[in-house]
Amino acid sequence: MDILNETSEKGVAEARFDLKVDDEVVPGIRWRPERGTGPTATILIGHGGTQHKRVPNVVGLARRFVRHLGATVYALDAPGHGDRITDPAAAEAARARLQGRIASGGGASWQMSADEAAAWVERTQRGVCEWHALVDEVEQGGGGNGTIGYWGVSMGTLIGLPFVASEPRVTAAVLGLAGLGGRPDTVEMEAQARSLTIPILFVFQWDDELMSRESGAALFDAIGSAEKTMHINPGGHVNTPLFERDDYDRFFARHLTVNQ
Repeated sequence: MDILNETSEKGVAEARFDLKVDDEVVPGIRWRPERGTGPTATILIGHGGTQHKRVPNVVGLARRFVRHLGATVYALDAPGHGDRITDPAAAEAARARLQGRIASGGGASWQMSADEAAAWVERTQRGVCEWHALVDEVEQGGGGNGTIGYWGVSMGTLIGLPFVASEPRVTAAVLGLAGLGGRPDTVEMEAQARSLTIPILFVFQWDDELMSRESGAALFDAIGSAEKTMHINPGGHVNTPLFERDDYDRFFARHLTVNQ
């Protein structure tokens, strides 16, 4: 991990870094207490589709986890997002399509061509490998206390679910705004959900324009963990209420060794 620069604000130190994974340079950000007192819990944040590592939601959550839990937090640009966009016009078109679906109320399944489906699977697999590589880096660096949590909804779950299902070093995860069906990897996703054993907090929106209620319930039902909780709120895909962040804090405080 190559640290490029670091700044501090109100007790939170923010560092921009590059992570080399095979032939890719993956841009990321690390947030941690400005005055560290030893090893901390690690929380990984996976952003949503068409977003990036430093959108306001990610920054707000990261700073909150540092200040409330004393955690060290990491976010990466997912493949094809943020500083990894190679075709800005195509990225803008994808963002406009997504916003158009939400504005129209969604409903119909999002149809993918064979090429689009193959590209989606490849991006997901690459994103999973990159999170594994980051956990390796954190472990080798010795800064963590051995407890790792993951937070990621929407695309953060579509990449995060296969990641946490295959990463035994993650001990608890917040997932959500995702469901079974309508994707090229649904069978694999269900199997990954059934393999989970760690505590899961699953958040969902009752009026989600991108995921049906049935698909969200099916994914939650498939999760094999003995400890799992589903929070459902009214509103659309991007309207998860801010008070859910209080429960994210409590969830990670229960399941990670945090410095409070």
